[in-house]
Amino acid sequence: MNPSKLRRAIAHEAARLLYLHEESEYYRAKQKASRRLCQGWVKPADLPTNSEIRDAVQSFARMHEGPDRLDALRDMRLTALRVMRLIGKFHPKLIGSVLTGHVRQGSDIDIHVFSDSIEAVAACFDDECIPYEIERKQVRKDGVHTTYTHIHVRESYCIELTIYKENMRSYGFKSSITGKLIERASMHELEELLKREYPEIDTERTLSEMNETPDPYQVFYSLLLPLENVKQHPKYHPEGDVLYHSLQVFDLACDAMPYDEEFLLAALLHDIGKGIDSTAHVESGLEALEGLITERTQWLIANHMEAHKIFDGTIGSRAHRRLRENESYQDLLLLSECDRGGRVPGAVTTELEEVIDYLRSLGDESWSRNL
Repeated sequence: MNPSKLRRAIAHEAARLLYLHEESEYYRAKQKASRRLCQGWVKPADLPTNSEIRDAVQSFARMHEGPDRLDALRDMRLTALRVMRLIGKFHPKLIGSVLTGHVRQGSDIDIHVFSDSIEAVAACFDDECIPYEIERKQVRKDGVHTTYTHIHVRESYCIELTIYKENMRSYGFKSSITGKLIERASMHELEELLKREYPEIDTERTLSEMNETPDPYQVFYSLLLPLENVKQHPKYHPEGDVLYHSLQVFDLACDAMPYDEEFLLAALLHDIGKGIDSTAHVESGLEALEGLITERTQWLIANHMEAHKIFDGTIGSRAHRRLRENESYQDLLLLSECDRGGRVPGAVTTELEEVIDYLRSLGDESWSRNL
């Protein structure tokens, strides 16, 4: 293979690895691609640049995602502006693919934030009950170890904030892809970009509508988190608080039906009302979830207490017949089994944040399986 064709082939294979998230770093993707395509050593001059691989990744995105990619880019830019306004006092700067337009399925919204207090930045999300995780990542480059602090925010799109000291606001960061100074945009510059690129939309009205239409997973998180302080009768729930029980039930449901989001939501949210009105937890829970769950999930939650009566033989024949007539009857029985099984003191459960991430990912996994 001549050098030009080899270069293009390596760029294509490396881009495929990155696009399908088999690799996350350009260097590793490039090395793996060259090993797959060549039996021996490849001269550095024959390897594609990071920019060439990035262009190939975009070709994959255009081919597989079509117009949806551009719609996602617009929505990601709007989401970025909404988050930047939330943390505006920390001088946020949008960087990366959402700014340049090189997005693909699974791209993050990358924002630089400048503050001497990580806790102060995190408090902005605590105030809005927006789930997040703080990560400290050590990177070794040229023999020097550097620790980077990231805040991963769980929104409709994944957002990664990188926290720098306030005195670095004017520092010139370089791109690992091009080696040049990275492009970045302040809130004002992003607002101007939106006006220029999307003159047909009213940015302020759209952001207002986004705020009025909450992310359902964010609502689920905010309703579930307080349940760790809701204790239960030890005779019936020796495992302890409602959140711990709900996570146990979710894990059992996930073992049984890992890709059924409606069923998994019913398992996770079936006792959500105990943090609102414990005397009528089913009704209060469904009221809080109105408009956020499907009819099937709603039916499973509404009848999970009735299902217990089936197992202990106290349900009336008419009520039992009504449940059997529903196509989700067998799922209701399974939910009841998970509910009764999720009462083990000391059981190891998945963390709530991981559960929310998993539920979010189900849609993306379905998309990937159809590639």
